[in-house]
Amino acid sequence: VVSDFDPSLNEIEVLTSKFHFVDLAGSERLKRTGATGDRAKEGININSGLLALGNVISALGDASKKSLHVPYRDSKLTRLLQDSLGGNSRTLMIACISPSDIDFVETLNTLKYANRARNIKNKVVVNQDRSSKLIHELRIKIQQLETELMEFRQGKRVNDVDGNDCLSDVHLENVMLTK
Repeated sequence: VVSDFDPSLNEIEVLTSKFHFVDLAGSERLKRTGATGDRAKEGININSGLLALGNVISALGDASKKSLHVPYRDSKLTRLLQDSLGGNSRTLMIACISPSDIDFVETLNTLKYANRARNIKNKVVVNQDRSSKLIHELRIKIQQLETELMEFRQGKRVNDVDGNDCLSDVHLENVMLTK
């Protein structure tokens, strides 16, 4: 939460934000790691979380599937990252790859994964407290009304016979003469 205090107005504007920094584990190939027991279960859990994340990324990044359900609830990981992936946020994903021939398949899969993530388009807006937003809008309206009042006092604006305000004939003639 960021507060911006303007001493001249004696008011506070409140903006809110979140910051998620997530290091995703790589996919675990049980044959390659030779894991057994608890390690094998952990690898399976990692893979299922990454699979769910891949499904969410595919659903969000595919323009033809915009109306489909996005499966955020399929894993804890996707529920935690819901705001970062498809919400009101700027998201940066860094894909780590290996130049080694042994890791070619994993590198290719990582690049495909990152390419799908790149297709996600979020619409980001500032998270502003509603009362702060209302105060800001009212300040703009006050400024417009003060300008309008000043123009009436200077004779630049007048009311016509129907009660509508318009620019005075004298002001319009002065503008034409200065051109």
